[in-house]
Amino acid sequence: QVQLVESGGGLVQPGGSLRLSCAASRSIASIGVMAWYRQAPEKQRELVAVVTSSGGTNYRDSVKGRFTISRDNAKNTVYLQMNSLKPEDTAVYYCYADYIGGTWGQGTQVTVSS
Repeated sequence: QVQLVESGGGLVQPGGSLRLSCAASRSIASIGVMAWYRQAPEKQRELVAVVTSSGGTNYRDSVKGRFTISRDNAKNTVYLQMNSLKPEDTAVYYCYADYIGGTWGQGTQVTVSS
């Protein structure tokens, strides 16, 4: 079993940056896929970015060039660096581990507003 705890969310102005962190309660080195999802009010949860155990990454089109996902297996942590934030990025961001059928964190709120 693994627990995931997200942090780093908050209120930021358009064009600003935030870095989200997802700390795992155990080693993530053997977890093949780690990801960030987000869910805006009254919308379905959507995949934002994925990072594999080999370091491969993939992003949804709307965040390409602005967001960067990374993982530090030594620290059991996954990051999401978000730059050039837009109001439409406002959502609760969830960390996900492809482990034992899928494990989710509790989420962290990101609000982009002037």
